[in-house]
Amino acid sequence: MRIRFEKVTKRYGEAAALREIDLEVEPGECLVLLGPSGCGKTTLLRLLAGLETVDAGRLWIGEREVTHLPPAARDVAMVFQNYALYPHLSVFENIAFPLRARHAAPAEIDPRVRKAAARLELEPLLDRRPAQLSGGQQQRVALARAIVRAPAVCLMDEPLSNLDAQLRVQTRGELKRLQQELGTTTLYVTHDQGEAMTLGRRVALLRTGTIEQVATPLDLYRHPATRFAATFVGSPAINLWPARAGGRDRVQVLGTDLDVAADVATLVSSNGRVEVGVRPEEVAVWDAPGPGRVEGRVLVVEPMGSETVLILECAGLRVTARTAPDRIADPGSVVWVRPDLSRAVFFDTRTGHRIPVAATERVAAG
Repeated sequence: MRIRFEKVTKRYGEAAALREIDLEVEPGECLVLLGPSGCGKTTLLRLLAGLETVDAGRLWIGEREVTHLPPAARDVAMVFQNYALYPHLSVFENIAFPLRARHAAPAEIDPRVRKAAARLELEPLLDRRPAQLSGGQQQRVALARAIVRAPAVCLMDEPLSNLDAQLRVQTRGELKRLQQELGTTTLYVTHDQGEAMTLGRRVALLRTGTIEQVATPLDLYRHPATRFAATFVGSPAINLWPARAGGRDRVQVLGTDLDVAADVATLVSSNGRVEVGVRPEEVAVWDAPGPGRVEGRVLVVEPMGSETVLILECAGLRVTARTAPDRIADPGSVVWVRPDLSRAVFFDTRTGHRIPVAATERVAAG
């Protein structure tokens, strides 16, 4: 079922929580609403569910305008952060609750509950109460309750935030499988970029009540539309440094001239105030000097198991580099770095918007 937000605005007193939001979710798509706390993502979800009222604009689910419909008439199911299970009911009765609330025939309740429970491996737990379940099991019960009546739209408000890190990673894989298997149009709210990148077919990045960018996870990572998008997505965070015109077909970054494509050099020289963004995996580290390499002092070493992250100071600027897991370095030691600008992104420091560069866009698209 398609979802459409048309110029949706929500205010709390004089403060605008959302300002003229235009957004469309394709049938069967899982679209993730990503952003920092207070950006309006949960408010957007609650407006669609009918738990909040719209101050301006219109909401559509399929061909029906639902802007002023009560929640029960919108055919949406919502999974909350705290699961909102009924403590006095068994797992079976918690899952069955939305069917009983809609006066489903008793003969169809049992098979539908058991089918939903089987999808989420809950059959052995159907007689237990929520207090007898782990956090991960309670979360699966909440999901089963949401899918048992096959709603047109499923809304998820940070459903994994109360789980520990290992269980969160495991459960988001199960969530993705379930959503793809059911094909239910899903809006998923999170501030966790790992969840956003793995769960969403597309990601809508919000900032202070407006949409900063809507893109596929890879496109959001490689082609951030703004400086904010570049810094919010990616861990470790992207490196941002001033870029100045260098010699012919060269750009000065970290105090040294680096070879770039002609149109990149032209962009930097013609725009004046430009910032270059380089992901930590695009910063190479050596133990010896060489052409185009910049001397750096190691500040922090972060062994991560699958990689080692180095935080360095180069030419008075902070540099983060992703290196091999067996990389050996000591705080205070000297290394040499060279950023690869072939996938770099450039931003106008006055507006914060990305400046498209034909050469780097072609490389990144590949």
